Amino acid sequence: MYFIVGSYGSRQRKIRASYLLFLYTLFSSMFMFLAILYIYFETGTTDFQTLKTIQLDSFTEKFCWLAFFFSFAVKMPLLPFHIWLPEAHCEAPTSGSVILAGILLKLGGFGFLRFSIGLFPESSAYFAPFIFTISVFGVIYASVTTLQQVDLKKIIAYSSVGHMGLVTIGLFSFNTQGIIGAILLMISHGIVSGALFLLIGLLYERHHTRIIRYYSGLIHTMPAFSVCFILFSLANIGLPLTSSFVGEFLIILGCFEINSWAALLCATGMVLGGGYSLWLLNRLLFGNLKTNSVKNLRDLTRFEFFILLPFVFLTIFLGIFPETIITYITLY
Repeated sequence: MYFIVGSYGSRQRKIRASYLLFLYTLFSSMFMFLAILYIYFETGTTDFQTLKTIQLDSFTEKFCWLAFFFSFAVKMPLLPFHIWLPEAHCEAPTSGSVILAGILLKLGGFGFLRFSIGLFPESSAYFAPFIFTISVFGVIYASVTTLQQVDLKKIIAYSSVGHMGLVTIGLFSFNTQGIIGAILLMISHGIVSGALFLLIGLLYERHHTRIIRYYSGLIHTMPAFSVCFILFSLANIGLPLTSSFVGEFLIILGCFEINSWAALLCATGMVLGGGYSLWLLNRLLFGNLKTNSVKNLRDLTRFEFFILLPFVFLTIFLGIFPETIITYITLY
């Protein structure tokens, strides 16, 4: 990702963005590396299955949990470790943004589920109120900040921060609904955000700008593009019958069993998410067509349509038949 952003980025700040990505990831991962060494010197092993049977003392477990937390919180990213993400998304090429949203951010959620909760369950329960607090603030902050953005990629990037906050709330609810919902939302976010970054990349290729005020009335000249953008934007806010709805609903349900106030605040953040998504659709697709750019706004080609088709299928299929994935999640 460092070379993708730094070498193939689209703007002048790409070097700064690549260094932010690299340095944030490096320094946060050093904490986890030191914790792994500490565990090895304390127990004499780094075997995962063996460590699950070893009871560490309270101080060691909390110290290691915090070290692992810093690494995974940057990867998610959680507030206030999110600064690198909007920069990396804005400067990365379309393929880099898709990899970043679809794969890289999910490593943080996997790490929390596999290592933080798997190896340090008592410390995870101890720090759960702290996780709930920063995650709720992250969901609301990301939604409010997104309303102020004018760059299309930054809007999707900040919405990713909000969705990852929901994921951590689901994981640290410590119940079946929350964890299943978090995994489903991570899968859905990889599909939906990846598709949105593809669409923004296609728009950028045509007009060479991502500033919203240069666009209006795209539905008149790009109907196929507009239909896809509407579908993925509605999926991004968790519309029923789309893949994100099931995950978000289960997360709120699981959170409500643990902390009703946190569930209420998360739902408020989701309402704000609906606000910025619908406002984006209104400004981008509807309204008066900007006639000076009609010649650049050709609709999706057949090749581009077939690239987006699997994303459309998965978004709708997982929204209607989520049990196809839930069955495998509950098995393992």
